[in-house]
Amino acid sequence: MMLKYIIYNILYAVVLLFILPFEYFKRPADLRRRWLKERLGFPPVSSNANGAIWVHAVSVGEVIASIPLLKRLKISYPDKEIVLSTVTDTGQKVARERTGDTARIIYIPFDITFAVANAFYRVRPDLFVIMETELWPVIIHFFKKRGVPVLLMNGRLSEKSVRGYLKLRFFFGQVMKDISFFCMQNGLYADRIISIGAGEENVHATGNFKFDTKPSSPVPAWTGMLTGPVLIAGSTHRSEEDIVLDLFTQLIPDNPTLNLIIAPRHPERFKEVEEILIKRGIKYMKRSEIKDYNSPMRNIVVILDVMGELSSVYGAADIAIMGGSFIEHGGQNPLEPAFWGKAIVCGPHMENFLFVDEFYRRGAAVMAGRENLYGIVKEILGSPERTARMGKAAKELYERNAGATSRAMEIVKKYI
Repeated sequence: MMLKYIIYNILYAVVLLFILPFEYFKRPADLRRRWLKERLGFPPVSSNANGAIWVHAVSVGEVIASIPLLKRLKISYPDKEIVLSTVTDTGQKVARERTGDTARIIYIPFDITFAVANAFYRVRPDLFVIMETELWPVIIHFFKKRGVPVLLMNGRLSEKSVRGYLKLRFFFGQVMKDISFFCMQNGLYADRIISIGAGEENVHATGNFKFDTKPSSPVPAWTGMLTGPVLIAGSTHRSEEDIVLDLFTQLIPDNPTLNLIIAPRHPERFKEVEEILIKRGIKYMKRSEIKDYNSPMRNIVVILDVMGELSSVYGAADIAIMGGSFIEHGGQNPLEPAFWGKAIVCGPHMENFLFVDEFYRRGAAVMAGRENLYGIVKEILGSPERTARMGKAAKELYERNAGATSRAMEIVKKYI
């Protein structure tokens, strides 16, 4: 092994010793043993003699984006086991809910040679697929040295990440060489990955898998209880709930039957959001406590405190407000409401989704700051014609950009 990888292993091990107890004990007791075992490289041994295709998706967003690819892999290679790994617990939960029997779900091993080797010989992959840009140097190098092609799919790379990788180009230049092919979401991301060492001949802009994702279920029945217009604030982060609740209370005088659904991005914040509502004295319900689907509700806030339902709940909205876009996070996925043909409102920080600029140009979405959010949403709510026009444009853009998974599958065929 090259000296740089030996040094990386040592540094990784030192950091791991410090964080491992915290990471272990922050998990529910019934999950700890499996988490530690699999992260040390001991997932269940594969019983499939025909090998496996291993897809890695770090968390919820990447898992959802991977679903169309996983389904296509299962159909195209029915004799092989499909394995999906994640880093986060929420990623695991959504993966189990969304994939059914399509894939075996595991935690990815720590990026240290002994753990990677353990997992490698238990899974026995013929192909390793990385979703978006989750670069683990030891895993990539180990697989490459053993003849397993490594593909990066649905790749994206922020300008900030490029600056970080360029500072460590002496190391990540080798990582780029160990990856067989890069399927990037667009030309800009393709140029960025080339700038940090990927070979131009091995990089293609194949589109965004998220245009191929579909909700896991129809619009939930409970949303039929909401008898007035519905706003959804999807995947909100800390401080954004206050922004949305300010908006809601400002809109109520002119829209007395208005309803709001808030879906916090992280499950550990469900209780925090509930406490905000209690402090403000706003009438609310928790989705997990809704049992009677026949009691009409209006002028209420619903906390979507369950995982995996947001993409379907968007179908009940009149307007979708994208969380993560009113803080410097980079926004959440606007394609989920676009699938349902909904009007979309974004904050000023949508850097994670560069394609949203086309949504703005086509009138499918509008950007708002905290200071003018009320005026923009009030105008859209007051104009059914504009709401319908925005929704139609969003749906058309969603359908026009589909097909990235098929293009990526053509690349996969070259390596299996």
